[in-house]
Amino acid sequence: MPVHHDILRVYETGPLTVVGFGEELAPDELNLAECREEILDLLKLHNCQKIAFDLTGVRYIPSGMLGLLASLRKLNIEVHLYNPSTDVREVLEVTHLDRLFKIHDLVF
Repeated sequence: MPVHHDILRVYETGPLTVVGFGEELAPDELNLAECREEILDLLKLHNCQKIAFDLTGVRYIPSGMLGLLASLRKLNIEVHLYNPSTDVREVLEVTHLDRLFKIHDLVF
């Protein structure tokens, strides 16, 4: 069962931490500073080496969120993106960020 933090839903913690935005909150409504703080706290608390973002239902990602995700790579955190929409995937490809992140599609 997911744990609700202020911004993110945390599905799993540890060396691989899995988070999502849930259906209540869209990334364009996020306070990026708070989101970054919450993510960094999770990474430190659980000695995380990889973080996976469940993007199910996310139609687009604001540029600030893309920057936040890219900045995690500078911390030697491997970033995985699951179930990006067609629009999100297109933005990742156009910006060449698809080369930085591991992108996965899961069928339930």
